[in-house]
Amino acid sequence: MKDENVSAEKNINLFHCLNELHDCSLVEEIQNFLVSGHLSTDEMSPSQWSALGFILISSGKDLNVFDLKKYSASEEVFLRLLPVVKVSSKILSDSNLSDRTCEALSSVLCSQSSNHIKLDLSNNKLQDSGMKLLSIGLESPNCKLETLSLSGCLISKEGCASLALALNSNPYHLKELDLSNNDLGDSGVKMLSNGLKDLSWRLETLRLSGCDLSEQSCEALASVLSSQSSSLRELDLCNNNLGDSGVKILSAGLESPNCKLETLRFFRCDILEGSCEALASVLSSQSITLKELNLSNNNLHNSGGKNISVGLKSQNCKLETLSLSGCLISEEGCASLASALNSNPSHLKKLDLSYNHPGDIGLKLLLAGVKDPHWKLEDLRYG
Repeated sequence: MKDENVSAEKNINLFHCLNELHDCSLVEEIQNFLVSGHLSTDEMSPSQWSALGFILISSGKDLNVFDLKKYSASEEVFLRLLPVVKVSSKILSDSNLSDRTCEALSSVLCSQSSNHIKLDLSNNKLQDSGMKLLSIGLESPNCKLETLSLSGCLISKEGCASLALALNSNPYHLKELDLSNNDLGDSGVKMLSNGLKDLSWRLETLRLSGCDLSEQSCEALASVLSSQSSSLRELDLCNNNLGDSGVKILSAGLESPNCKLETLRFFRCDILEGSCEALASVLSSQSITLKELNLSNNNLHNSGGKNISVGLKSQNCKLETLSLSGCLISEEGCASLASALNSNPSHLKKLDLSYNHPGDIGLKLLLAGVKDPHWKLEDLRYG
């Protein structure tokens, strides 16, 4: 492997001979080098990369996950090891890939032998051009992807349109989609929302953190949650300026008997105490399925904490995790939360009140509850 003059053909012939002799020593040695990071991939020639690809495929070892970081953080290496990518079911890479890689990946996803279920291309500069190329593979009936992560890929509404069209053509497999930290805007989310109301879509998890969304996106998503065909179980809207108006609009969808949502994240969404009354109504709803609610880093104050407590004490509320970190809640608000849990102690397991000011009385009431055998609270964070 170290001789620059040895051709890929000779390397491969050598590996064939070793395989026929059932000599696995070279395979094991190279794999150990890869795992340890001692193999100098930066200095390897194209023929050596071809040889490495061959040995990985022919070794008989588990190639379930292809993680480019184990080899080299470059697009060239990714393309050299494309034969390995083709036989892996999970592909992970955040290594400066571009639309050139998307074209190759699209070809892989279109292949009749494609068995890929997870593709993580987060933090690559794919842009809309790359998304359009990748969408060709996604719309293929041969594509069986269940998880697609495209966080921080410089995708805008144009790329989102390509993705939505692809999923409309092949909606039967994808269950988890992460588009966080892309400039999708409200128009991008509206395009996705139209598909999410289609009975054929199977999407259960949608992450849209930091996508420059406003209350207009909440209107589109509320319509999705109200739809009989919606299969969404997890929705992440963190780091968007939704405001109270956005949360109130979304709450209408959350109260729908068709809503199946179990996890909802509103971390740093410019929410004030005004939206907490609507959320309390959601938590009190007979049809509520919500198990996790994150409202951290919003200025809810004690009045917001009190309103949340109204929902929390309802016997309909089955919330297991509530995050209120950094919400400007003090002693009065914490006392209300403790009182709510006394009324309905059977479900909440985790309560995050870190970066608030519970005061001596508020903290005393909460800690007393933790010791109460009727409370299910296992994890209380404060201070």
